[in-house]
Amino acid sequence: MRVAVYGGSFNPPHVAHQMALAYVLATAHVDEVWMVPTFKHPFEKQLVPFSDRAKMCELAASPFKAVRVSRVEEELGGESYTLRTMRALKERHPDHRFSLVIGADLVAERERWHGWAELKELVPFIVVGREGSPSTGGIALPAVSSTIVRQRIGSGEPVDALVAGDVLDYIRARGLYR
Repeated sequence: MRVAVYGGSFNPPHVAHQMALAYVLATAHVDEVWMVPTFKHPFEKQLVPFSDRAKMCELAASPFKAVRVSRVEEELGGESYTLRTMRALKERHPDHRFSLVIGADLVAERERWHGWAELKELVPFIVVGREGSPSTGGIALPAVSSTIVRQRIGSGEPVDALVAGDVLDYIRARGLYR
């Protein structure tokens, strides 16, 4: 099985995340994409509880048959580091071939990642373009970010075009980002 691992804070997951899922499934020759929400951000970034982010990822992934949400970082506990996560996934699933999805905006800073030298030998990367940082194919996802979504929710502005309806319903029901 060929699996693309798509990690992130997903605080909250938004339509550009879903577009990235569709893009990877359509172009990367993988059987599945696993969304991996960050358990604890290594730079102390404030996140809503993991259980809420995992549930929102499940809702965001629901339109895709070949996308599932992995709770591996919760199971590992502690700070989330990509290298640690990829090691654990490869150990748990030795018959799978993993790749790692990253945004083109992160390419320039990946050498600063924890254990970068080992990570680049461990898995190939699938680079997805973001506005201002297109992929090698010139493709760029729209400039939607979780930060913008949180700010707009906090100020009472609409986010209907930025977040899937069922994710937005969950956010409202739980009173998140107010």
